[in-house]
Amino acid sequence: MATKTLETASIGLIGYGAIAHDLHRMLSSDGRTAQITLLLRADSPSRKTVPAGVAVVSTIASLVAVRPDIVVEAAGQQAAAEYLPDVLEAGIPVIMASTGALADPELFARLANAAQKGGTRLSLPAGAIGGLDYLRAVAGHPSTRVCYTSRKPPASFREELAAIGHDADGLRSEVLLFEGSAAAAAQRYPRNLNVAFSIALAVGLDKVTVKVIADPLVVRNTHELDIDGALGQARMSFANTPSPDNPKTSMLTAYSLWAALERQFQQVEL
Repeated sequence: MATKTLETASIGLIGYGAIAHDLHRMLSSDGRTAQITLLLRADSPSRKTVPAGVAVVSTIASLVAVRPDIVVEAAGQQAAAEYLPDVLEAGIPVIMASTGALADPELFARLANAAQKGGTRLSLPAGAIGGLDYLRAVAGHPSTRVCYTSRKPPASFREELAAIGHDADGLRSEVLLFEGSAAAAAQRYPRNLNVAFSIALAVGLDKVTVKVIADPLVVRNTHELDIDGALGQARMSFANTPSPDNPKTSMLTAYSLWAALERQFQQVEL
């Protein structure tokens, strides 16, 4: 990709929800001339929100035919499973926002095989957290253990709280909604726990415990990591502003995709 820059690249974007909308805005601002093609189903209500002049296709075959330099998935785990194997097999690199989909080992293998067959790569952004480089380093020692806590305002878990008899608007103290493995967390909360599985991919599935908490005392989506092992100890905390269009998602997620796109076109990568 050294012959192109992000500003002049052809980019395929799957989905047009809160994350994809924010990413598209960034790609189109400040006079940037990136060519963007959206993949949206013919009956998708998101089509009504697409700005005039933006190319929209209805099938993955049509997107592949455009031959974008790279494709960004921001449409959810089901869309990732349905579309990304074809993109990778066609030799087009992919940045995948819905990392929680990889909790399905069969899908993980399909995507890895598709990337190998197409001679390309599947990249996973950091998403709503940092420190994945540290986690990858300490993963090399068998003693490493990580506890990841997702702590969000009750409005982010309105349905989940109602299912166990709590009113999100009247909650006065924190409620533990889940404690278990990263794979189980990603499958149980497919729309807002991609972070948990990204951590597990970095450090190892067997080394991560996940807690999900609805907390009326927080106003931001908070991610807490406690790492312990023979190599040392670390504690990281990230308090992110929720997306105004989807409070279960942090605004930072779109910026993380932006950063991942930039790295694809840089000659020196940090």
